[in-house]
Amino acid sequence: MPDPVRTFRHFRDVPQNLWRWPNFSPAEIACRGTGQLKLHPEALDRLQALRDRLDKPLIVRSAYRSPEHNRNVGGAPRSKHMDGTAFDIAMANHDPAAFEAAAREVGFLGFGSYPRSGFMHIDLGPARQWGERFPPRAVPFAAETPPARETLAASRTLRGTGAAGVATVGAAGVEVAQEVLAETQDAVVPLVPYLDTLRWLFIALALGGIAVAVWARMDDWKKGRR
Repeated sequence: MPDPVRTFRHFRDVPQNLWRWPNFSPAEIACRGTGQLKLHPEALDRLQALRDRLDKPLIVRSAYRSPEHNRNVGGAPRSKHMDGTAFDIAMANHDPAAFEAAAREVGFLGFGSYPRSGFMHIDLGPARQWGERFPPRAVPFAAETPPARETLAASRTLRGTGAAGVATVGAAGVEVAQEVLAETQDAVVPLVPYLDTLRWLFIALALGGIAVAVWARMDDWKKGRR
């Protein structure tokens, strides 16, 4: 004997021990306008089976609709959403053809395609189909092939920014050493002018490294390498 269909004034009223669909929550299935929920176990069993078959999240745009909310959104007068047996699922993370095939395999019979809005309507029937079909995807969800990149250790950008960083730290270190020596080491005061020259060499190296990094980045961008 099938489980009875139950209606709750608000999705928060659904007993926890009554909810057996791990990848969905009462809030996802409830009416977006009123919070009411018509719990249709057979429909939810098929929705969970579809989720398990596809092994990826189902983004529910709309599930149950109260008659009032259905009128407000311009739904069909006898919409299956009011029975709790229809779901609008976003296609953002699915290939529509594979999604439809899987939905048929688990027992959905009604299909409406809305490519401009990015979702597909599925319901328990009767069997029918409407709407403009989604354009075919030649290679659904093919892994992206990253553009050719330089080996990280050999990257001109990395070398440039690394040189700039080392030189900047070196310049700062020399300046600190210069101040310490000038204040506390009278015996090595004659070295201070040379340290000043070394500091400026580090600064020049830092600027050169930055220039190399900027040039490399622009050159790679022009070649489509990044």
